[in-house]
Amino acid sequence: MISRAKSEALFAEALRFIPGGVNSPVRAFRAVGGQPFFVQRAKGARVWDVDGNDYIDYVCTWGPAIHGHAFPKIIEAVKAAAEHGTSFGIPNPHEVTMAKLICGLVPSVEKVRLCNSGTEACMSAIRLARGFTKRDKFIKFDGCYHGHADCLLVKAGSGALTFGNPDSAGVPADTAKHTLVLPFNDVEAVKAAFLANSDQIAAVILEPVPGNAGLYLPKPGYLEFLREITREEGAVLIFDEVMTGFRLAPGGAQERFGIKPDLTCFGKIIGGGLPVGAFGGRADIMDYLAPLGPVYQAGTLSGNPLAMAAGLAALEELKAGRTYARLEELGAALEAGMKDAAKSAGVPVQFNRCGSMFCGYFTSEPVHSLAGAMKSDRERFKKYFHGMLEAGVYLAPSQFEAGFISTAHSAADIEQTVRAAGKAMQGL
Repeated sequence: MISRAKSEALFAEALRFIPGGVNSPVRAFRAVGGQPFFVQRAKGARVWDVDGNDYIDYVCTWGPAIHGHAFPKIIEAVKAAAEHGTSFGIPNPHEVTMAKLICGLVPSVEKVRLCNSGTEACMSAIRLARGFTKRDKFIKFDGCYHGHADCLLVKAGSGALTFGNPDSAGVPADTAKHTLVLPFNDVEAVKAAFLANSDQIAAVILEPVPGNAGLYLPKPGYLEFLREITREEGAVLIFDEVMTGFRLAPGGAQERFGIKPDLTCFGKIIGGGLPVGAFGGRADIMDYLAPLGPVYQAGTLSGNPLAMAAGLAALEELKAGRTYARLEELGAALEAGMKDAAKSAGVPVQFNRCGSMFCGYFTSEPVHSLAGAMKSDRERFKKYFHGMLEAGVYLAPSQFEAGFISTAHSAADIEQTVRAAGKAMQGL
């Protein structure tokens, strides 16, 4: 049994001063039982806790660490930027370079506005779509998480789903009344919503590959359908690529699936591990933002020079070498190994993967939506999670979160993970 005495002491102290002892709910281990460990340092594909235990990390700081932890070029870039100041509140050259790079990598983005988080990006994109269309309602999909803005905490994924409380207290009914929530991958439900709300729907927002209820993929033709119907109905199609942006391809999920949305939200990788967000798209829509247009959005730390320097280093590295081919190879090896481990253990598992994102569900039925994800045996997941943790493999402490692979992971890491999974699944 691994000793985590120092982590336990820190958590006890944290409970006195921080609600729930954590600064983001899913970190609390409530969904899997037990107590969280506290990280001392991280390097490459591993993290070390304050007790000296090391783990192969498949959370990758929830996505941003695509090059692994403490990537030298990112560390050097942040150090160099910090020498000139940590924040200005004045335009700086890094902002322009980042905007040009995003527009160059993502063909649907003609202009981009930088902000401070994925939540802020999604909230702002919806406000912009409403201002542009002069409509109030919008469609989101159950299980898709777009941050914790009031209007978006309706049948959300991520931590809200983990705790079985999709609708947050403190959100007035009037705030959420314009949010239409539909099942993902259901064409007829979208058609019915537009029919019942003719000329009232401003936007459709979705994760093109939902990663906040585990991970499931769009069915063939589904994204194409959404592109067509939003264009026909005069609604704005918003892709939330906070997770998938620059991870599934240089141009994100929209490049991988060949779809061109009107607006896209970004985060995670474009900050290289520092807080960041961005949203961009068609120039005619983006020009509705202040100071050019009537839709207001602002932020003191937007375009922060440290975040920009870190993100630029991360994105430039993605453009070099065979990053995506390597991530695909590692992902395919993990997928094959995990499926073999489940089969050998006689445990029903659906292992969903898209590039370097993945999730295993303990169910015999394919998972294409939140309804399918909810059929996973969460008691089995709890036992599996702790079995993997004891074996030195850290997965997200919730059935309803995606896992991530970085370029720092090795074939040996994958093999060790598969062996650990085989043992953890025995007797489940």
